[in-house]
Parts: sequence; C-alpha cells; structure tokens
Amino acid sequence: MIVPVVLSGGSGTRLWPVSRKSYPKQFCALLSKDTPFQETVQRTRALGLEAAPIVVGNREHRFIMAEQLRQTGIEAASIILEPVARNSAAAMAAAAFWQARQARQARQDEEAILWFMPADAAIEGQEALKQALEQACEAARQDYIVTFGIRPNRAETGYGYIQQGPLLDGQENAYHIARFLEKPDAERAKVLASDGQHLWNSGMFVARARVFLEELKKYEPAIHEAVSRAVQETSCDLGFVQLAGETFSRAPSISVDYAVAERTDRAAVVPSSFSWMDVGSWDAVWELTPKDENGNAVQGNVFLDRARNCYVKSDGIVATVTGVDDLIIIVTGDAVMVSHRERAQDIKHMVSRLRDEGHTEAEQHVRMYRPWGFYESLIQGDRFQVKRIHVSPGEKLSLQKHFHRSEHWVVVAGTALVTRDDEQITVRENESIYLPLGCVHRLENPGRIPVTLIEVQSGPYLGEDDIVRLDDVYQR
Repeated sequence: MIVPVVLSGGSGTRLWPVSRKSYPKQFCALLSKDTPFQETVQRTRALGLEAAPIVVGNREHRFIMAEQLRQTGIEAASIILEPVARNSAAAMAAAAFWQARQARQARQDEEAILWFMPADAAIEGQEALKQALEQACEAARQDYIVTFGIRPNRAETGYGYIQQGPLLDGQENAYHIARFLEKPDAERAKVLASDGQHLWNSGMFVARARVFLEELKKYEPAIHEAVSRAVQETSCDLGFVQLAGETFSRAPSISVDYAVAERTDRAAVVPSSFSWMDVGSWDAVWELTPKDENGNAVQGNVFLDRARNCYVKSDGIVATVTGVDDLIIIVTGDAVMVSHRERAQDIKHMVSRLRDEGHTEAEQHVRMYRPWGFYESLIQGDRFQVKRIHVSPGEKLSLQKHFHRSEHWVVVAGTALVTRDDEQITVRENESIYLPLGCVHRLENPGRIPVTLIEVQSGPYLGEDDIVRLDDVYQR
C-alpha cells in the first residue's frame, strides 16, 4: 500500500503579494482553477492510490485545507496540524509516526510505503510519474529512502541538485546518491545542468515509515523524540489531528535534506522524465503560463503596449504596462510589486524588510479567511472602519462582545440571524441592525445561500484583538 503524504506548511514569500503567511501559495489558484494543494491531492487519486492522504500543515490554515479537500471530493484525509513551523523533517516525522500508529490500531500493514510530497509543485506526465513512483517503491521495499531526480532542461539557480551515483543492486532505475548540492550560482548551474551527472532535487521522497524514522533517530534524535511524544499526546478536535504544542515545539527546525537525506547511506534517487517545476517564484509562474507573441503572460485587468517577456497580474484595478522588458508586475488590493524576472528569487528579502518595519501587508491579506467564510477591509479611517463580511451557508461567527467599538450591519445578500443580548433578530437583504458597545452578539447564516453584509465599526480602537469570545463552535 502507498500512502500519500502532502506537506503543506510553506509560506511562499517569493510569490508575495498574492502569497502571504495568512493565505500562502499552495492555496492560491496561480495556474488554473485548482490550487497547487488541490492539484497535489488530485494527482494521487489520478494515479489510482486507494489510501486516504495524510496532510501536514499549519494549524492556522486548518479550515482552508479542510475546505479545499472537500471541494476535491476527498473527505477521509487525516489532517495533522503543526502548532509551530518546524520544517520538513519534523513534518514528515509526524506523518510517519501517525501512519504507524493508525496501522497498529487498525491491524493494517505497518510496512506501508509513504510518498511525501510538497503541496506546491507543478507536475505533468502522469504515465512517466506513475512509472517513476513504481521504481521508487521497488527501492523503498529494499529499505531505501528514495527521491525523484528531475533531468534538468536548463540552468536553474533556484533548485538544489543531486549527483547520481552507481545503480542499486537489483534495480533498473534507482541509484545511490553521490551527494546533494545547494542552489548554485549561474555559472555553476550551467555546468550541473549539462554534464549528465546531476539532477534537480524534487523534494519528494518515498520510504517506509519504519525506515525513515530509524534514520531520523540515528541522525536527529531530538526531532525523533519530540515528534514521537507529540504524536502520542495528540488530540482530535473537529476532525483535525492536533499535535501537542509544547512537545512538538522542542523539535529542531531542520529540512529533511539536512536531517536525513544528506547523511544516510540509504538515500537513493530515481532519475525521472516527467515534467516538474517548483512553483516557488513569479518567474516559474511566467514560465508555466501561456504567452502572447511577445512572450508576455497576463492575468486580470491588464493592458500591454510594446512590452516583452513580462508577467503582469492584477486582481482588480486596471494595470497598464508600456515599453518594458522582462518585468514581473503584481497588483493586489493593497500592494504593488515590481521586479526584474531575473531577480524573482529576491522578493522574499523585500518581504522580510516589510515585516521588520511592521507592515501588516507582509503577512496578511486584505481578505482574511475564517472557518465561517471571510472578511475584507474596504475603508479605514480615524475611529471608523468599513468591512465586507461573507458567511457561508450553515455557518456562524462566535458569540462575542467588544470593549472599544460599536458596529452597524447592513445585509446586502441573503438572510442573517442575529443574536443581540437576549434577542434573536432576522435581518433580510437591504435591512440593517445596530450593535452598541459592549452588547453580546452573534451572526449566523441559517439559509442555503451565502450572507454578505457591510459592517461599519466605530470607536477609538478597531483591532481584531478587541474580540471577547463567549462561545465558538470552531473552538478558537
């Protein structure tokens, strides 16, 4: 049995301002109507894997992951929540310990093979992928930890490389790994891409849970110990697997490459011919997007004149681009980003500067997703703020009150049920309700269509931390 494990903990800062900490790249529809996260889980189903996937991701994104899984028709997945980010080694260990525990409890195959994969890669060539997976599983059954090496078709400075070693005994297309190489500079990348000995490191691994955990214990016992205890102390809440926070946080934050792959003598690579790309920068998005006769790729309300080899995306307002080459231009509701395509990898440094200087735009979107729907800020002024609130059918906000603001709600679509102190009031489209300072209130959507309302807040302090929750079905 092959169990797919989807690693969904990345933040995607090089795809800012579309990808931010509050809603990172794996959940954004960058290339098609489906998100990279959805494409990853759908890929496992297309290959005929029967085991339900294990998803490991940030606790703050739990309802996003659950909703995107539901949209793809996958409801039996185990969603393991990391209370803090601890990189790929700890995330993979959590999945391996969880799979072993579940197999023991269900008296199932404890030697199942895990296929670990990041949630943000673009892959094409299903038959080639299936063949590579079968070859990797054959090597994994001999207790190797196997990765897919992608044959390079260009000099790429944004990927790590693998030097292919000798063929494994008894295998047709699985090789020892001679060494791993860090992301090279441009000159070094040209040599690695053309010498026939090096492959791109895909970041996907295939291994038995037992084998991976044995090697992790050998080389990083602190990660093994902390994650083992965190899984033993898990709690299940609203269908999520909650890792014990204090225990899990003791695990060192190390990538699986540094923790295990570069140190173990069980590392192997399967050279692969399927199309693979890490969608980690806007340059990669440009490369994967259809282009016009001048090499431009656009999305949204964009007009070009004498531009060449540009990627331009606007989420709303019109963007006009004239007489420039090789630029990336991204326009969102609260930010504009302009970069040369060759410097696309450096966008993360600008995001760090924004964060260090206290700009909320570095990590938060104008639209903030919640388990009940989303809200977005429309206007902010002195002592007032206007928001749009969208509540999905059957959902409701927490029962709450505020110490510093009053609110006025105007329903513009759907029918809302509002609790205000001891009252329950039905507010229909084009009706409104006032919520004075300090009143206990809740908004519900009892209907079958979304509720959209405009909220006007007034008061001396309008921060999101001025919420006292008295009851919350989402247990926040």
